[in-house]
Amino acid sequence: MSLDQGIVFAVLLATLGLFIWNRWRYDLVALAALLTVTIAGLIPPETAFSGLGHPAVVTVAAVLVISRGLLNAGVVDAIARKLTQVGDKPWVQVATLTGIVALCSGFMNNVGALALFMPVAIWMARQNGRSPSYLLMPLAFGSLLGGTLTMIGTPPNIIIATYRREIDGSAFGMFDFLPVGLAVTVVGVLFIALIGWRLTPKREESTSDELFEVSAYLTELTVPEKNDFVGRSLHDLIETVRDEADVLVVGLVRDEQQTEMPSIYKVLNADDILLIEADSDSLKTLIDSTGLALVSETPSEDNSSDEAEPQAAQKTAPALSTSEEDNNSSTIKKPNKHGELTLSEAIVTSGSPLNGKSASALGLRERHSVNILAVARQGQRLRQRLGEIRFAAGDILLVQAHEKVIQGALNELGCLPLASRGLRLAKPNKVLMASGLFAIALGCIAFELLPAAVALVTAALAMVLTRLVPPGEIYDSIDLPIIILLAAMIPIGEALDTTGGSQLIADGLLVVGQSMPAAATLLVLMLAVMLLSNIINNAAAAVLAAPVAIKLAAGMNVSPDPMLMAVAIAASCAFLTPIGHQSNMLVMAPGGYKFGDYWRLGLPMSVLVVAISIPVILLVWPF
Repeated sequence: MSLDQGIVFAVLLATLGLFIWNRWRYDLVALAALLTVTIAGLIPPETAFSGLGHPAVVTVAAVLVISRGLLNAGVVDAIARKLTQVGDKPWVQVATLTGIVALCSGFMNNVGALALFMPVAIWMARQNGRSPSYLLMPLAFGSLLGGTLTMIGTPPNIIIATYRREIDGSAFGMFDFLPVGLAVTVVGVLFIALIGWRLTPKREESTSDELFEVSAYLTELTVPEKNDFVGRSLHDLIETVRDEADVLVVGLVRDEQQTEMPSIYKVLNADDILLIEADSDSLKTLIDSTGLALVSETPSEDNSSDEAEPQAAQKTAPALSTSEEDNNSSTIKKPNKHGELTLSEAIVTSGSPLNGKSASALGLRERHSVNILAVARQGQRLRQRLGEIRFAAGDILLVQAHEKVIQGALNELGCLPLASRGLRLAKPNKVLMASGLFAIALGCIAFELLPAAVALVTAALAMVLTRLVPPGEIYDSIDLPIIILLAAMIPIGEALDTTGGSQLIADGLLVVGQSMPAAATLLVLMLAVMLLSNIINNAAAAVLAAPVAIKLAAGMNVSPDPMLMAVAIAASCAFLTPIGHQSNMLVMAPGGYKFGDYWRLGLPMSVLVVAISIPVILLVWPF
């Protein structure tokens, strides 16, 4: 092994270790690895950042923008609305949801497809008195299976297609992945629907009311006439107890006019009534420190009475009520002249700016006009002060905001709405326009009229120009950590190849496979990549494995196509751990899953994928 190869392997091993440790975000780890290899002289400085212009990176970014356009047009919402009519049999619900998500994942970002159908799955589970755990893991695995259907279904397919161009002069086409992907997807969905969902852990379902118990923490307080805070702002009031109590002002009543989520700079008048969200200890501290009184009390009564807690619980029923017009949602609303105030459950995604930060540090009320009323983690409500909680990916938040701003706020905060998400009414003209633009792009790729990157960027631009994707949402829709990861790992993959590292690994596999048939070598490669994709990002796994697959094929003197196709399938099917793919991580908290739950369904799924894909690969792409 040469010095250069030793450096590359050392950097890759350190990178893999940091990916598994998951202390730092994977894009930062990949960028550090790229800089290390560049400084070591293994990559010319002038080409270190060439990955940003790589066709695979550009294609992934374009697909993400197109996915946002399809969502905004209501294309998938129109499908989701029909799913609420499939009946209450568990296997029918699993089959329908998993199949539809798989189909959508073949043509749009699979995480986006999962995010759209998660609220539908949770709503269906709750309507039938079941835990969402029996639906959500099958849903996540369905999104992974569907990504194998087309070239744009998942980043590994895009990466493998571009690697094939470098060795053959022509990339895999849009539907070259379909024969193998369709076989794997159909068999996988049938297995999940008939048998697999029974292997998922059955967690006890906690409804939003049971999980958060919001009503028990809402209390009405009044501002006495001679109180020190008359003529001062809400901000001054809250600051007085910020270090000792955790309180939120969610409403203000003045002269029989109610204001939901009043400005924190609202000046208080005598006899104002404040709707306060706080636990009993914080409530008592607030009353003692500020001289506010429970509505049922007179100013002369003892505000430090131990009766504060039961009175608080009794006074909450009228404060917020469920709208009769939205019986199919867990959203809680109260109409007023300022619009409807909404409580919505949302999950923090891995790329959310909330990760590692607290609500007070981010100024959510001031900057985004939202209140975080409660936080649940791994199925349990966190009881520490909200202002001190540092959010983590997978946390479920109970968010309060006006109906007109809540969706935009959740988008900005990188949170996905759960069961409270209302399906938008799809406008036929927008659905037709979005579907038409996408279909034209797919046609140009399928008939080789334009390269995939050019066709998809053109479609993305057309969606922006037609306002299907507002300019402000263009870059919000692009998952920048994935883009940076790809842009950094592609040059590292090239360094592995140019230093002879790929050849060294391939030679090792050839030695192992000398006494085995070619199909067995394909099996070994596939198992290795599948294992790798369960501990690091699937795109990174594809980047590292593709050069090895090409060298291995050359050493065996066979076509690289079956090897590359095996890498694409294996990298996309990370079923064993929640960290292998964003889809797996997204369903972890809402489904109440633990790290070790995934292998129960994931192991038979992995075996099934390998057993189905290898014969089909050898049939369609022979050596």
